[in-house]
Amino acid sequence: MSNLYFFFSILFVSFSVINGGLVTLTMENLDAVLQSGQVVFVAFCAEWCPFSRRLRPIFEEAAQKFDVEHPNKSVVWAVVDSVQHPDVSDKYFVNKYPTMKVFINGELISKEYRSTRSVEALTAFVLQQLDVSITEFPSKVYLEAGIDRSKRNVIGYFADRTSAEYGNLKKVASLLREDCSFWVATDEALKGVNGNLLKFRDPDTDDEQTYTGSFTDYDFLKQWLMDKCIPLVREVTFENVEELTEEGMPFLIFFRDPADKEGDKIFSELVMRELYDQKGAVNSLLADGHKFAHPLKHLGKTAKDLPVLAIDSFQHMFLFPDMHELDQPGKLRQFVLDLHSGKLHKDFHETLDQRIADLQKLALEQAAQDGEAKPPGVLPDGESTPKPSVFKELKPSGKRYSLLQKTEL
Repeated sequence: MSNLYFFFSILFVSFSVINGGLVTLTMENLDAVLQSGQVVFVAFCAEWCPFSRRLRPIFEEAAQKFDVEHPNKSVVWAVVDSVQHPDVSDKYFVNKYPTMKVFINGELISKEYRSTRSVEALTAFVLQQLDVSITEFPSKVYLEAGIDRSKRNVIGYFADRTSAEYGNLKKVASLLREDCSFWVATDEALKGVNGNLLKFRDPDTDDEQTYTGSFTDYDFLKQWLMDKCIPLVREVTFENVEELTEEGMPFLIFFRDPADKEGDKIFSELVMRELYDQKGAVNSLLADGHKFAHPLKHLGKTAKDLPVLAIDSFQHMFLFPDMHELDQPGKLRQFVLDLHSGKLHKDFHETLDQRIADLQKLALEQAAQDGEAKPPGVLPDGESTPKPSVFKELKPSGKRYSLLQKTEL
């Protein structure tokens, strides 16, 4: 029965193919399409969106070119008409068009495609997803010489490369290739190792943690590796800020001089100790205080004040009151809990008038030092509220997307 189902699923997929090997994705063929290739590259488009109309022929040409140049690669190019099939877009929380997502071995990877929209760039991206995500090492000496200790590394020992256990590791490695470096032993490195073994090497401490679960339990293995490879504290950059804002969680931002590695370590340890249960409630981030000078200025701070800790709730930005108290037990946790309870917002408005006056005074002083007639962003006389969230403004650019309401950001 299962073989018959598989046959009709593949047959259904084949009838869904349009010009150049591009598949039209619907809820009816969704599962079959996602399982039909090692990599499935999907463009979510809307006919009313001019950016979607521009992408569609480029995406189709890229699919045609890829099929001709790489006929033996297990890749499916698919497109979703989000007007005719909004249920598919809703399933993956797509609310801007066009959006391009990647599925590997049937699973959605977290990062969307956000680079150049050209045939060359699209095909190069897909080829990159097919690259081997695991590096082999024949000996301990080879491993130690080649490993990058500044990265998060996963080291595996599997005698049988055809086993389901090793297959599970390969699947997870393809999903987390940008978050961790994966190494697997061969030859001499396997000597003396009994059974399968997997270790995670922490870049901060160089300590190794051993996986103790079952290698046949794919979901458990994936969750263990995700917890290790995706840290509680990440770096925010102008390249990934859009992606981070779309996760929908407030930003807890530690603005610092990136050369201060000790400060990074202290903040990361604080987050792990006090916000261990807040991973899905707040995004803990490191930010280059020199590159993100505008948010600092918005807070009335400059590079001279680093480090600075703040929360951006996507409504307002809240400044941690006293950096000298940051390492005091419970202070960081209370700061985050006060955000969730609404206390920060309440306190913010109770002191609003004085905050506005202080910000105006500081901005005018800075403008005078810089020789500006009037600094940009200074609140005009009579303004009742300060400038809202800075990082909210770094969400998708109007030059890239249209919204469901057919307006542009």
